[in-house]
Amino acid sequence: MKSSKRKKTARCLRYTARAILLIVAIFWFVFALLSGSERFGGGIRGIVMNSPNALPWLILFAFTYVAWRWELVGGSLIALIGFITIFMFDAFEEPFVLIAISLPLIMLGGSFITSWYLTRKKEPKHKHKMS
Repeated sequence: MKSSKRKKTARCLRYTARAILLIVAIFWFVFALLSGSERFGGGIRGIVMNSPNALPWLILFAFTYVAWRWELVGGSLIALIGFITIFMFDAFEEPFVLIAISLPLIMLGGSFITSWYLTRKKEPKHKHKMS
């Protein structure tokens, strides 16, 4: 693939993955924050009391930041979270979790890794001269 086409493909992957990942991270954080608040009476008090349920999703925000800075590392961490959620949420028993959480994270992590791969600098091949 030509260099300019590789860069264009990488840029498209990068910006699409960033936008979708940010939306996914915000959605799951807000969902986790609000979904159990009614057990604590709802309202602001219920949200504050339920906030520990949303704390693990802050890790996804941190890894999102890492992926924006260092695509290979961040993409690997995001894909790893996707694989971990398969077991944490027993996704094989609950297909919704697999489709809504695990696979999107794995695919987004893969998009960052692919973007890194397409834009990495290739080492020039050195010819060794015999003296």
